[in-house]
Amino acid sequence: MKSIYVKKSLLHFFLIVGVIISLGPFYWMIVGATNPSGDVLSFPPKIVPGNYFVENLTNLSEAIPIMKAVFNSAVIAIVFVLASLLVCSMAGYAFAKFKFKGSNIIFSSFLLAMMIPYQATIIPLFQIFGALDWINTYHAVILPQICYPFAIFLIRQNMKGIPDSMIEAARIDGAGEISIFFKLALPTMKPALAAVGIFLFTHQWNNFMWPLIVMTSSEMYTLPVALSTLAGLNSVDYGQLMLGTAISVLPIMVVFLMLQKHFVSGILGGSVKE
Repeated sequence: MKSIYVKKSLLHFFLIVGVIISLGPFYWMIVGATNPSGDVLSFPPKIVPGNYFVENLTNLSEAIPIMKAVFNSAVIAIVFVLASLLVCSMAGYAFAKFKFKGSNIIFSSFLLAMMIPYQATIIPLFQIFGALDWINTYHAVILPQICYPFAIFLIRQNMKGIPDSMIEAARIDGAGEISIFFKLALPTMKPALAAVGIFLFTHQWNNFMWPLIVMTSSEMYTLPVALSTLAGLNSVDYGQLMLGTAISVLPIMVVFLMLQKHFVSGILGGSVKE
């Protein structure tokens, strides 16, 4: 009995330490966002939020078009998630429920595509979008990764959990493939789609390199690109930078909290077999 109490105490101790280590950087970011720049890196470090939030927000708004950058990131991330979920779910459904010649080879090629360094595709992509006159547009950021291999893999694994007999019964009743996909397959995939949606939104919201290259106007900058311009050659206002970082983290936390109840079941759904 005593040994069980000691084990539980140790477990709770390590869990509390883990929570402090995990949340520490976020708390330090909030403290930095509410203090003047000179106090962010001071020693001993400040651990209490200050009263410079409004001043930091005013300075941040004067330094960069922060609301326009948030709007650009939101539009790109939302359209990217919706379009990617549609494309990747259709591909995952096809790989999971249709047996055709070469399907395994095509699916393996998608998995191998994840191993290609993203930097190796930047120059060809820039040349293609330049030829199409799509530089400095939203779709130049959205389209290159709309067919996301990891999303296809995760959705395929979950689609395999849908009984083939249920799909065959729908076909016998006269339902077409499009009707089966939208009215039968997709509604049963809500947990998996929520989990994939969190991955896709986080990926696109934090995407930095490609928007930095393809967006040539400051009015079209996404939030990570706009925040990068705050780092000057001579000095950095860490109060502004911390506040901008806090603003960039907030939407990801909101999306995760909204969809977290589906997250675990969506990830583990691929382990369920018929």
